[in-house]
Amino acid sequence: MSENNPLDDILQRNKRVETDKAWEISWTRRIIIASGTYIVVCGYLTLLGVTNALFHAAVPAGAYLISTLTLPLIKSFWCRCIYKLERH
Repeated sequence: MSENNPLDDILQRNKRVETDKAWEISWTRRIIIASGTYIVVCGYLTLLGVTNALFHAAVPAGAYLISTLTLPLIKSFWCRCIYKLERH
């Protein structure tokens, strides 16, 4: 058990949760994942001898970015329409 005040423990936990949430929706995280995806796919396509591997590797990285941009809209729709219907 912690020697801290229980309220301090809760506040620290809340701060960790807020930080984790901020990281999950940050552009930094999105760019790192998209860049990593691009590099790995580019290397793979180059090993396969695919023509224009640099161009073709942009497709999965771009798809990832587009999906992260549209998920908040889909979530909003789901919360408003689907979840609301399931709860009633």
